Amino acid sequence: MNRMDFTPYRRSTVGFDRLFDLMERQARNAGGDNYPPFNIERRGEDEYRITLAVAGFRPADLDITAQQNLLVVQGRKRDELTEGEMLHVGIANRGFERRFELADYVRVENADLADGLLVIDLVREVPEAMKPKKIAIGGQATLEVVKDSDSDTKAA
Repeated sequence: MNRMDFTPYRRSTVGFDRLFDLMERQARNAGGDNYPPFNIERRGEDEYRITLAVAGFRPADLDITAQQNLLVVQGRKRDELTEGEMLHVGIANRGFERRFELADYVRVENADLADGLLVIDLVREVPEAMKPKKIAIGGQATLEVVKDSDSDTKAA
């Protein structure tokens, strides 16, 4: 197993424990179950989409739970009675749990199931208090950065 040791980085950084824990957890789970298959797509600067292939599942069979920094998608197996004897079962209809670690301020905007695909739209909304802002020095007017047509940066 190719396990990375982040101990040297943990000794020289402060506040990155969650990141290192996440990377170690992902490395441990990399060889695990890949069902159901999924895509993660960036649709804009602060918009994302997760698409899971969940053929055979109905909306009532799926459970989506969003909590701080974690999205959990679960599918419950149905025990349906078939009219005949199954000679071959090639369509997976087993239960699953898929977890996605989310960055701070990412929330689920929408979820939809169509054509065997579960689509979950995510949006990152940074609170106004957390956005960068210019600070005036010694009571001077705030400097604004302006770009001219030559793409040189000048202070206005």
